Amino acid sequence: MFFTLLLVTLVLAIFTAAIVARAFAKPIESILRRIVADDISYAWQRYLQFAIVVVGVSAGVRINDLERYITPPQWVKDAQIIQLTNERWALELYRTIIETLQGIAWMLLVFFAFALIAYVIVRIAEMKNGNSSAAKEP
Repeated sequence: MFFTLLLVTLVLAIFTAAIVARAFAKPIESILRRIVADDISYAWQRYLQFAIVVVGVSAGVRINDLERYITPPQWVKDAQIIQLTNERWALELYRTIIETLQGIAWMLLVFFAFALIAYVIVRIAEMKNGNSSAAKEP
């Protein structure tokens, strides 16, 4: 039963992360095309999609939390292994989706914060180049 839970949470986390990666593909592509040179922006976009899936899976499949279904707590005397009931299954699947989305949300927040800073820097550079080239023309 534990291996089934592990496999199902892994598949669910991959599926959820893949949906989020696909949903954010266009915004990420637009941002990177604006900030980074065209020839390398595609590589960065592919890397970010990969990172979304990796972060989503690592956040969604919580190995340390799943261990309680195969080993009893060591700090409690005469402790028993928690049984996997239907209610626990539902809770674990819900927790997998939420943790996957939460991990991806934090990653995207960091990405968009740095992208915003880079965008401001690019805009300032464009404004300086626009003003200096306009001043040189008669």
